[in-house]
Order: sequence, then structure tokens, then C-alpha cells
Amino acid sequence: MTREYYKLPESSAIMRFLWKCAGGDRYLLERATYSDQIKYMCLGGIVFATGALAGIAGGYAFYTIFEPRGSAIDNPIDLQTICIAFFFGIVWGLMIFNIDRFIVTSTGKGDGTEAITIGELKSALPRILMGMIIAMTISKPVEIRMFKTEIDIKLREKQLEQQAEYQKKVDKTYSDREKLLTAEFGTIAKERTALNERIKAAEQAYTDNLMGKGEKVPAGNGPLSRALKSQLDDLTNQLATFDKQNGKDLAELNKRKDILRIEKDKARADNTKIANGLDGLLERIKIAHEVAGFWISLFITLLFMAIELTPIFFKLMLTKTTYDYLAENRDELIKAEYGIEVKYDYYKDKQGVEKHLVINHEAEKLIFEKMKVTEIQKELTKYAVEKYKEREMSKIDNNLDAYINSIEKNEQSS
Repeated sequence: MTREYYKLPESSAIMRFLWKCAGGDRYLLERATYSDQIKYMCLGGIVFATGALAGIAGGYAFYTIFEPRGSAIDNPIDLQTICIAFFFGIVWGLMIFNIDRFIVTSTGKGDGTEAITIGELKSALPRILMGMIIAMTISKPVEIRMFKTEIDIKLREKQLEQQAEYQKKVDKTYSDREKLLTAEFGTIAKERTALNERIKAAEQAYTDNLMGKGEKVPAGNGPLSRALKSQLDDLTNQLATFDKQNGKDLAELNKRKDILRIEKDKARADNTKIANGLDGLLERIKIAHEVAGFWISLFITLLFMAIELTPIFFKLMLTKTTYDYLAENRDELIKAEYGIEVKYDYYKDKQGVEKHLVINHEAEKLIFEKMKVTEIQKELTKYAVEKYKEREMSKIDNNLDAYINSIEKNEQSS
């Protein structure tokens, strides 16, 4: 329809896309006012922006979940994890976008006034709660990205503390195991240790004597030196005899000491790996709350809640415009086309709430036709039975014996 008094500007592809995001009817919006077009474009922009933010936040959250664990400070970007996070971020963003689109399109205009009543809030409460949950899921990944530098420093401190604590536990555990091992082979170990100490003392005395230390005798291989050498050889022979007699036990002791030393070295090597594992999404969220504080964290969450809940509250505050009346007219025309009549506030239920009476004329027409066809079929069937009865009675009156014989033949054949 051509208007001489009012001409709408031609809608762009971006505007039509944002109309779809807001759940607007393009056919009606192109016939409504420019203000209606702008309203639904802005609503669609908020819905699209929320979905985009959700995708970015979800992608970063998934990257934090799947990235290789390492030092919080020196943690290079992993290409494979980026691909995984990119895929899940798109899926997450589309999912939030569809949920937001459903929330906005399913939220009506309320009573059509700018005031938000208690009844409107009650009816919109499930959508508001869903919006709050979505806002919190978006805000947390954004929050940990905003304070990433501070979080990395704090997290590295915790990793080092965890590493030191784990190292103490490892040292204590293997120290206790070494004590138990030494206690198990205590007598043999003590005797061999004492014998080694005596040999060391004899070696030192023999060396000092050869060099003229500690005694007022000339240096050289004199009688005292030979006596000390004889004593050293005797102790060395005793050690060899001791090792020969207790060789199996000593071998077992040394073997178990070597195994214990290997296990300890392996546990020490795992220390860094275990400490670097303290780099998950939950730990970063906890540190973000510590770094940012309660009020800043709350402010960021409320900011995203405001973005998420704005379309819902704005739709409750919007007054009815040309677009809404066109939509009502469209609905009524479609109902009339398919024979649907709605009598608004026609009766009250048991609780006193006014209800609409819905009359489906097309369905009632089909039901009426089926009922009449069924009644006619009943009448025709009844008439046919009566005629059949008259014909059979006529056969009996004309020739009773022939009728009886025909009955007997039918019974024999069956």
C-alpha cells in the first residue's frame, strides 16, 4: 500500500537480521512505524551481542579447561586447544543466543503500559531467573580474563606453595621409609659402619705417620708405620670377611636402598607436574574473587545481568504501538481464516479467574458432518435389515419346506 503522508526508509540487511534476532515479523515491521523498526532492531542487537559475548566467554572458559597444565606465568598458547575452544565457544554462543531469543520473543507486552506491575513481574519471573543464570555464566569467564595478570601471579604463588608442601611430604615419607629399612637391617648396618670408621681412622693414622704428622718421629716407613699398615690390613681383611659372611643381606639392603632412591627421585620429578595441575577454571574463579574483591566481582556480574535482563524489562515497559495492533490484526485474520473464534473473558472458573471461550468452527463443522453421516448410516442399516426380514418372511410363506432345506444345506456345508 502506497502512503502519501508517510514513507518508511528501506530496511537494510543488518536491520532485518537484527529483527530476526528479536523475533520480529519483517512483514509487519515493514508496514509499521520507524520507531517500531528501531525498537526491534535494538532488541535484536542486545540479543545478538549477548550471544556473541557468551561465545567469547565460553570459548575462553573451555580453553582454560582443556589447555595443557603448566606454570601460570610461563604457559604458551596451545593451537590444538584453541581449535577445541573455538568449536565449543561457537556452540555455546549459539545455544545462549537461542535461549535469549526465546526469552525475548516469549515475553509479552504485559498490560501495554510503561508501568511494571506485580502481576507482570510474577509472569516474567521464570524468564528473569533464566536471564540471571545466563548472565552469571557469561560474567565469570570475562572476569578471570580481565584480571588474568593478577590471577597468574597469585596462582603461581599457590603453585610454588603447593610444590614446597608436596616436597616436604615426599621427604618425610621417604625419610620414614629409610628409617624403617635401616631398622630392619640395623645390626648389620651398624657393625659395618663401625668397621668402616675404624678403617678410616687407621688409614688416617698411617698416612699421618708416613708424612711425620702428629708424632715426634721422622717421616718414612719405620717400625711404627709398618705396625699401622699391619693394623690397616687386618681391619680391611675383617671388612672383607664381614662382607662375605653377610653378603646376601648387604646386597638386599643396597638393592632396596637403590629402589627407594629411585622412587624418591621420581616423586621429586612429579612434584612440578602435580603443582602445575593447580591451574583449573574453578581455582582461577576463586582467585578472581580474592583479587577483585566482593564488590568489583558483584559489579561485573550485575553489569552482565543488566545487559541480559534489559530486553525483558523493556518489553514489559513498552506501550502498544502500530506493530502490536498489526500483529493482533494478523492473528485475528488467521483465526478467522481457519474458523477459530475467541470470546474474551467469557466465563469465570472455580477460582473466579476470567477465561476465554475458544470455538473452533472448522472442527465443529467436521464433527457435525461426521455425526450426520453416522446417523444416516444407522437409518439405512435399519431400513436394509427390515427389508431383508420382509424378503425372508415372504420366502417362508411361499414355500416353507424349501426354506428349511436351504437352511439345512447351509449348516452341512459350514
